[in-house]
Amino acid sequence: MDVVCLGEILIDMFPSELGRRLVEVPAFHPKPGGAPANVAVAAARLGAKSAFMGKVGDDLFGHHLAQVLAREGVEARGLRFDAQARTTMAVIAMPDENTAEFVFYRNPGADMRLRPEELDGDLLREARAFHFGSLSLTDEPARSATREAIRLAREAASLVSFDVNYRPTLWTSPRQAQDIVMEMIPQVHLLKVNQSELDLLAGNDLEAGSRALLEHGPELVIVTLGPNGCYFRFAEGGAHVPGFKVKTVDAIGCGDAFIAGLLTRLVVNGDWRSQLSMERLRDCLRYANAVGALTALTPGVIPALPTAAKVEAFLREQGD
Repeated sequence: MDVVCLGEILIDMFPSELGRRLVEVPAFHPKPGGAPANVAVAAARLGAKSAFMGKVGDDLFGHHLAQVLAREGVEARGLRFDAQARTTMAVIAMPDENTAEFVFYRNPGADMRLRPEELDGDLLREARAFHFGSLSLTDEPARSATREAIRLAREAASLVSFDVNYRPTLWTSPRQAQDIVMEMIPQVHLLKVNQSELDLLAGNDLEAGSRALLEHGPELVIVTLGPNGCYFRFAEGGAHVPGFKVKTVDAIGCGDAFIAGLLTRLVVNGDWRSQLSMERLRDCLRYANAVGALTALTPGVIPALPTAAKVEAFLREQGD
């Protein structure tokens, strides 16, 4: 298995109109989402063998999400159903195409109730890359399940990838989020943050902040910069990889698409550590930037994720 993702799969209630605050949106449309699930689907569309592990409610939305994973070719034997909690829902507004407001209906949501003993250990031991985000760290027992999954993945010599994906309303305080995230960083190989998450963890200077995070243990730190591309740092140094100019309709999920593109490039073609060079990382990250840019062209996340053929055609148009 190329990429195994753990965490939330949920229903995103997307706004019927852009340019309105959450309380002003007249209607919402349900779409499948959840950052780790988005990564799993994106990786599958890019040609990787991917799997998802998590928990949904034993309800109509939960079974619909299981069907979405099956339709997309994502292995879902690690998905669990909970009769005691509903499938998590996120209600979203977009005051502009690059800004989102979220309210999570998750008190508790089924995704928070995944227990360590419910993990599919064989699936984790098969993974070439294991990916997770911070939403599964906000509460127990999912926090313990995530830690156990990381332990199993590291035992199997998998690439462990962590997207901070900070959602302030799901934590008791920024300090709690900072403490738990920083505790996890030494256990991962690849750390992805955006500019605001870098500021929370290490200050807003790209070079100094990424260097500080690298010193905590990861082998590769990525800072995504929206339409401006990304910045990376590893043992040999750091560099900026420019983004692509596209007509953005909806930027939600572009970071998930980006990390799927990067993980696919790193693990499908051999040992990921052999690709930790300036030249190769620039190539991998240009590809990841293209995956993210294409995702911005269509409303929603999973419906917007591009195939490998679309990414390759786009890069050819850009002169690749």
